[in-house]
Amino acid sequence: AQKPRADIQKAFDQFLKDFGKDYDNVEKQARFGAFADNYEYIQRENAKGLSYKLGLNQFSDMTLDEFKMNKLGLQLPNSVWGTLASLGTHKAGNGTLPSSVDWRNKNAVTPVKNQEQCGSCWAFSTTGALEGAWAIATGKLVSLSEQQLVDCSKKFGNEGCSGGLMDNGFKYEEQAPVCTEESYPYVAKNGICKASGCTVGIPAHGVTGYKDVQADDEQSLMDAVSKQPVSVAIEADQMAFQLYKSGVLSKTCGTKLDHGVLVVGYGTEDGKDYWLVKNSWGATWGEEGYVKLERGKPGAGECGVKSQASYPIVSGKPGPSPSPPSPPSPPSPPTPSKSHYEKPPCQSDETQAEVEGAGGSVCAPKCDTGSCPTDVPEGTTARPMCILQDSSTGDKYCALACILGGCPSGSKCVHLSSLLGVCIYPDSESSMKLGVAPDTSEITV
Repeated sequence: AQKPRADIQKAFDQFLKDFGKDYDNVEKQARFGAFADNYEYIQRENAKGLSYKLGLNQFSDMTLDEFKMNKLGLQLPNSVWGTLASLGTHKAGNGTLPSSVDWRNKNAVTPVKNQEQCGSCWAFSTTGALEGAWAIATGKLVSLSEQQLVDCSKKFGNEGCSGGLMDNGFKYEEQAPVCTEESYPYVAKNGICKASGCTVGIPAHGVTGYKDVQADDEQSLMDAVSKQPVSVAIEADQMAFQLYKSGVLSKTCGTKLDHGVLVVGYGTEDGKDYWLVKNSWGATWGEEGYVKLERGKPGAGECGVKSQASYPIVSGKPGPSPSPPSPPSPPSPPTPSKSHYEKPPCQSDETQAEVEGAGGSVCAPKCDTGSCPTDVPEGTTARPMCILQDSSTGDKYCALACILGGCPSGSKCVHLSSLLGVCIYPDSESSMKLGVAPDTSEITV
């Protein structure tokens, strides 16, 4: 057998010490083979005088195939963002953009994190974008929980350690309180959702929607990044990315998007423009956990960085802005004894509206947040549900849903679909008209 080169053997022994690796003899031999290939590749590439340098890191004893299997975890969507409220597409404005941006200097970026052996890059890109947006809106930088996303966003299409999408992460976090990292720490494996007992970093409905950035448009992405950190998808399955150490990575990858990361700035180094990207592979990879990707390439850009950029919009206010949460006591009612869903005139947080085809009207709180006030008139057994919709605006409203009665005194159960009825006050009229929301057939009462 060929004797290993002494310099590679020495570098391998040092590498094992530096990264605390401990293998049995059989695995150690296999690891040495992968390490030697990577070591020689690093030497060859660095001798070419490129705009970037490669170096040893915690992945230097992995083959490229093993690296891809362990570290990348992005699933491309059929439709970006799904049902989350689209607030339009971000396009470049007319203003002059700053020549460089670095959100780390403005206290909008948390320290680099490590996804470890779990394909959860999408969760780190999601929390990074939310951390930045929340810090800019409120002045408070709070480290948010990736493990919450890994464990809790499965019904939104994510598969925990087996991969996922930033858009599905944002969809989940739009409707649930976002936990702090400290109260729901990362364990790099799938688990049971434990969000109910955590410390809240962003309240439920503090995330109000998202914007996609105009695809393949340099100025639009620069404009977006000048306002807040932006989630992007890139191709990271190349050796140069695996072993990147410093400088501006250029012409090393295509546009087969397989990794979710965060653009936190842009600038110029030694005459070469770059995007400043926060990765989730710990601080021993790259430039203390960051990579600079060449900026200025046409089309999708270096590693596809311009293909699928997006960012969340946050309200920056405590609690949901559209309507109050289910209150323990009615919020400032006209009289102390009055509850929601009574006969008009209505309370300040309710809309008096006529229900189409029902021959009467209701007092309907808005339910953009998906939850309805639970206080009902005395003796009522009908349940408050988000079942009415304004067909002109799409806004949804709460009403008392009934099957065989149980409505407040003075109202009646009027059936507008095969199963569900709505408690209607027959004598009341209103200029606003609402219909039954189209998706209420799935609701059980």
